Amino acid sequence: MGNSDSKLNFRKAILQLSQKAQKIDDTDDQFWDQFWYGHQTSLEDVFALVPSMEIRNIRNNNPGNLATLCYKAVEKLALAVDNSCRTHVEQQCVLNCVRLLIRILPYIFEDEKWREFFWSSLPTRNTPTSGDGVDPLHENSPRTAGAQPVPLAQSLINALCDLLFCPDFTVTATRRAGPDKAEELANIDSCEYIWEAGVGFAHSPPKNANMEKRRAEILKLLLTCFSETIYCLTDEPNRWIAYFTSADNRHALPLFTSLLNTVCAYDPVGMGVPYNHLLFADTTEPLVEACLQILIVTLDHDMIMHQQQQLELRRQMQGSQPANSYDDGFGDNLFINYLSRVHRDEDFHFILKGITRLLNNPLLQNYLPNSTKRLHCHQELLILFWKVCDFNKKFLYFVLKSSDVLDILIPILYHLNYSRADQSRVGLMHIGVFILLLLSGERNFGVRLNKPYTATVPMDIPVFTGTHADLLITVFHKIIATGHQRLQPLFDCLLTILVNVSPYLKTLSMVASVKLLHLLEAFSTPWFLLSAPNNHHLVFFLLEIFNNIIQYQFDGNSNLVYTIIRKRHVFHAMANLPSDMAGIAKCLSGRKVGKFNIPPVPHTNSAHIAALSGRQLSADVDDEDCESETESHDKQSEIQEENAMQALPAEPGTLKTSLLETPAINQMTEREAAHPSSEDTQTPTVDGTSDISQFEQVNRTTTIPSRNDISRRSNTSLNSNESNAIPKENQSRLSVATRGSIRMVPNASADHWTPTPEWIVSWRSKLPLQTIMRLLQVLVPQVEKICIDKGLTDESEILKFLQHGTLVGLLPVPHPILIRKYQANAGTTAWFRTYIWGVIYLRNVGPSIWYDTDVKLFEIQRV
Repeated sequence: MGNSDSKLNFRKAILQLSQKAQKIDDTDDQFWDQFWYGHQTSLEDVFALVPSMEIRNIRNNNPGNLATLCYKAVEKLALAVDNSCRTHVEQQCVLNCVRLLIRILPYIFEDEKWREFFWSSLPTRNTPTSGDGVDPLHENSPRTAGAQPVPLAQSLINALCDLLFCPDFTVTATRRAGPDKAEELANIDSCEYIWEAGVGFAHSPPKNANMEKRRAEILKLLLTCFSETIYCLTDEPNRWIAYFTSADNRHALPLFTSLLNTVCAYDPVGMGVPYNHLLFADTTEPLVEACLQILIVTLDHDMIMHQQQQLELRRQMQGSQPANSYDDGFGDNLFINYLSRVHRDEDFHFILKGITRLLNNPLLQNYLPNSTKRLHCHQELLILFWKVCDFNKKFLYFVLKSSDVLDILIPILYHLNYSRADQSRVGLMHIGVFILLLLSGERNFGVRLNKPYTATVPMDIPVFTGTHADLLITVFHKIIATGHQRLQPLFDCLLTILVNVSPYLKTLSMVASVKLLHLLEAFSTPWFLLSAPNNHHLVFFLLEIFNNIIQYQFDGNSNLVYTIIRKRHVFHAMANLPSDMAGIAKCLSGRKVGKFNIPPVPHTNSAHIAALSGRQLSADVDDEDCESETESHDKQSEIQEENAMQALPAEPGTLKTSLLETPAINQMTEREAAHPSSEDTQTPTVDGTSDISQFEQVNRTTTIPSRNDISRRSNTSLNSNESNAIPKENQSRLSVATRGSIRMVPNASADHWTPTPEWIVSWRSKLPLQTIMRLLQVLVPQVEKICIDKGLTDESEILKFLQHGTLVGLLPVPHPILIRKYQANAGTTAWFRTYIWGVIYLRNVGPSIWYDTDVKLFEIQRV
């Protein structure tokens, strides 16, 4: 009852603040104490008792009251630090201040006129605020110079960082020689109070649920302070993050190690007791999520570097003298500095094992349904892994030097496969693909993919016997064939990853080989090639994949060679693509009816037909007349995987945040020779022809429309027979093998693109077909002859023949291996910043901190 009365008084005080023309005197301590003392309101209570409309009313009609409220709250936090926050009353006061500031700050940031408030000088005080007559706001700042006032923001960050290492409040006291000899909070060595063992700290403190809750709430306030970024349209410097990660924050090192170790040491399964998460409240998970979000925001270094350059340029233009670091520019980001300096193998092992343990959590299977705890922080984990690899190359090499990298690959592929149809998870698809692009730039990643895949991850893909490379190709094919149409900008990235790893793939399964050929068949159809000015790039990538495997891994890839032979008409059709106006018009005629049915994934055994019919293999053989024994297993496999989690579209009403346009692949990558030599003076080419990036300049000066939609969910793309045969509710979930084709649905913008004979000739002559045509020229007659002479009725005999065959001395001179390595740029930096804050915005629910505020960095949309 007493707490209800105190909440009522709290509510009345808020209403009093919002009354027009009623300025509350800042010396009226009896009034202001209603906000911090005498009640125990949770964060949810504060959000319910302080509606957004009233915060805006106070801000617009009584700005003096709001300014005093913020100042008083920070003052109370600083005073608690000055008193070492020893009593229960002070501790409750700190929590009430923290919760109130979490509620108010977003509404201060959304108003441009208020953003300087926390960075302005504090008002002068006529009345002392602490026992010795010293203002704790000034006393607590390490940057106080004489009587020079300290910005409120710095005082707030100083106080919060001190409170995160406060004995008996957020950390367990290590030295206790009596109450009179308790350590002063301002003087403790916070490195002795790091929250968890791990990097740079060997002692694991005892768990305390209440302390973990308090840390999580203080971190949530810090995150709210850092969120000023989402209310800015320009690349304004985030002074909150800059100060927090600077040398002026005396807790920077213990904070960084505490955040990192808390994340990487977390084990949600624990002892493995079934349903333990339903029996006991887990206070560690909210803390881990808060640590993760603070880490990824503070490690957003590229943005700050860009801002440094802008400020330096501004100073040069104005001819002003350099000022101290936080007035005009920024010092070093110590979080990135510390992360880049981690070098011990045991630390790398701790970080990698921690991230992989949490990433693999959703993949855990158990005979008891819902018996293990499921985490939902996989997006933040992927961003953290990206940041660690980006800033610490030694860690990247550590990850790639063993098969541990596959423990990262499998959960990424799981999330890519599961999220492919959900437009609210487009950002997750991007970060997963970007990580694989980063890894694929290193030779060891391609080598590791040759390890046999034996896991039983619940994915709705065909069951196959093969390697992790087969899994990669199968999932990528699934994304392209049945993914949401908003994933089309990622097609270049997906194929670039396959290009990078292709020279090292020793053995592809028949399933993966068929998937690759099906992609080529889909992307090389004349209508698709001529529908947009960049569509032919996809064909160049696929041809480069085939060339790399043939030139460098021919011996073990009889399945791919056999599939190329069987589908050789696809390559002949590409070489003979019409370039006259009449031929172009005929190719584009399919576009007028709004659809084009691409040939299905074939289920054929051409060798079997040749043997049974007594005729030679030819490009005119109808692949639909029969079904391959090997590929028939694909259908059975898909049936076996029906119990796996299906990739479903987002539920209507699901919130999502907008993303910036995906940077072009040629902007994100830089080509390097895998084995550079001093003789390589010219740009390496594929089989003596110009590589794709050399003629990307052809149409760069013109406005290029987006690639035609490849949509798996358009009802108009199903022909009438399929529409009648397949229930409407199932049409959007059918795999390529079942549906029979990838659907090409044109964009309206594509109507503005008109291909010309000159344009076709400019790239058709550069198609790297020499190696494949030479392979077909040599092997097709041999395969036809052995089929007729021996009367073969089983494709396994042909595969055995190809396994023992050789093309040594018959193929063109092997081309240099080209690797396209990821390179950060302004476009990717801006994309990541938008994505990171979009994830944080959507993940902070209960309560939703930034909901119903005027966010400018992205748009909030409903599916």
